[in-house]
Amino acid sequence: MGPEDEEDLSQDTVAASCRILRCNSDFVAATLDLGSSDGGGGAAGGAALSREAVNAGYCSALRSYATCTKRMARACRGDLAYHSAVQGIEDLLIQHRCPRAGPTAQPRPLPQGTLSRDACLYERSFFSQEGRIPEYLHCSVFGDPHVRTFNDDFQTCAVQGAWPLIDNEYLYVQATSSPSRVGANSTAITKITIIFKNMRQCVDQQLYQAELDNVPAAFADGSVSSGERRGQHSLTVWTQSPGRHAEIRATHLGTLLVVRQSGRSLSLSVRSPRSITEAFGPEQDLQLCVWGCPPSQRLNTLRPPLPDSSPSATISAHAHCIALLPVQDVYYQACVFDLITSGDLNSSTAAVSALQDARNMISDQESIHLQLVVSAQQRRARSDLMLLLLLGMLGTLTSA
Repeated sequence: MGPEDEEDLSQDTVAASCRILRCNSDFVAATLDLGSSDGGGGAAGGAALSREAVNAGYCSALRSYATCTKRMARACRGDLAYHSAVQGIEDLLIQHRCPRAGPTAQPRPLPQGTLSRDACLYERSFFSQEGRIPEYLHCSVFGDPHVRTFNDDFQTCAVQGAWPLIDNEYLYVQATSSPSRVGANSTAITKITIIFKNMRQCVDQQLYQAELDNVPAAFADGSVSSGERRGQHSLTVWTQSPGRHAEIRATHLGTLLVVRQSGRSLSLSVRSPRSITEAFGPEQDLQLCVWGCPPSQRLNTLRPPLPDSSPSATISAHAHCIALLPVQDVYYQACVFDLITSGDLNSSTAAVSALQDARNMISDQESIHLQLVVSAQQRRARSDLMLLLLLGMLGTLTSA
């Protein structure tokens, strides 16, 4: 092992022991009861906290936060989240005029005797409370990228850069899209980041990241499971295709996430209970899996831009996709779109994999094959296209 290898190993060890997310979670937990200074709500005992008491409590929480980050200084060297937290603490201490010395916030005690045996097994806990199984919703993001939302809307997006797919009390998922090649109209998902937020009784905050050509079957800290309680793990990761597939099960959320690499893009499929997907506030107003992409970023899936303005590209794409996806639904249309815009036959595998995930995640088989709403003008365009396809096939038969 050379010096460079030793340095890489050292950096991996440092990254694995950096627990800045725990510091963040403790700070959030310490300030949960400080939002009632305006008299609209009560603190413990029902009395509203005064402005002075709120500020004193906030300063105590900030000092605890600062102490936690100091303990992580060595382990978190070079971690962007750590340095952002340190700078944020400094800004907040100045903003709230907090003395550097003073009392610190005490850790919030875990409630005693209130956790049921199945508290970290979402499905069992839900059934014991509701007497029925949860209602599950499905979202997928794949290809150029195409989004099937939790509400079964289907869109093709022109988004570039980092965009949140899911942002609720329990889960944050972000996808990063980049042009598939220089000068191309097509984009591809090149990075997926998943953060499982802290649930003290079940799991500490955990991070998963996948990038193009690197879909790890492990969390960012190298572990394949997290949150052990009574012999059960709240989070587990496994793969059936190392480097190209990862399946993450979050039993405490009743949620399944599948990350894949198809061709030169990443994809994500999610199955999650309605109560989890709807646990967000008004400030979490940008979630592609909930509302789809912004109207200004939406493309017409039925009219992909032709790189060479050649109808033969469209004919070839339809012929290729209909052999893979005989039902002409949104997955078929996405396949055609990706083939035309990218010119890469391997891009068709994204739609095929997304459809297979939908079959595995959606219990109502009749709702798997969504259909795009087609206008009269688009129907005429499709009729012209089918005529071109037919003429092309006749020409092939005649020449044979």
